Amino acid sequence: MTQQTWPAIALARACDGPARVPFVLMDEGGPVLGSVAVDHLDALREWPDAFGRVDGPGGVPRALALRLPAPGRDARLAQVHERLRAQGLIVAWRDEPYPLRDRHGGEHGTIERAASRFWGTLTLGAHCNGWVADAAGRPSHLWIARRSYSKPTDPGRLDNMIGCGVASGQAPREAVIREGWEEAGLEPAQMAGLVTGGLVDLECDIPEGRQHERLHVFDLRLPAGLAPRNIDGEVHEHRLMPVAEALARAAAGELTTDAALATLDFAVRHGLVEPASPPSGSTLTRAQRQAFEALRP
Repeated sequence: MTQQTWPAIALARACDGPARVPFVLMDEGGPVLGSVAVDHLDALREWPDAFGRVDGPGGVPRALALRLPAPGRDARLAQVHERLRAQGLIVAWRDEPYPLRDRHGGEHGTIERAASRFWGTLTLGAHCNGWVADAAGRPSHLWIARRSYSKPTDPGRLDNMIGCGVASGQAPREAVIREGWEEAGLEPAQMAGLVTGGLVDLECDIPEGRQHERLHVFDLRLPAGLAPRNIDGEVHEHRLMPVAEALARAAAGELTTDAALATLDFAVRHGLVEPASPPSGSTLTRAQRQAFEALRP
């Protein structure tokens, strides 16, 4: 394979969007929930009961505090989020409940999934690499999905066989098994061989706001002849790609950032890519390998 760069490694830490300030619980000494764009602070003045702006010298914003006590917090935030949605500040609405987490994973309520990007709060993702082995048991092919062209985020982009967010009350493995049926038509019994892979942390600016996600990676070896089939309409197609092609497409930026990192995690664990310095025929430079390892807590 020719030398490639992996843009997903840099994109996972590309916080180069509008300026943001910390979003904290109750006061500056409370847990950091996430961050909010400075450009959105004026819109949030509409709810002085819910938010308090913390300014530094010269009136420069330093943080935004969530003032709502736990009782009634979810309901009040739901009202705020509906209003922000109407204003076009929260986009790609999902009607899916997600925990309102702080940066360490503590839960402080429940919010709409799309609002997590507005606030830059921590979410959990779960992706599954579907692979087929050669006669020696080594990965020879990967099942790569193409997202539906009507998806609210990354329409038409290439993705892993299964990729999902982890909703309230679910563990990452449970989410993958649920989506295994919806996205790939796989029964739970067909996913009994699900293997836990790596863990990758992303924190980056995206069109919807700030993505702070802890991505749980899983692998599932499928027998030759078993083809995924989408059930819920969120996947346009699944294609069985030779490993070299799948890695080249991931390295070229054709997969979503999450999916490319999950694919790279699979490739590193299975010895399909090696660091090279200076660059040679490997898909990872040594510097890229170090940057990727820094994403894996």
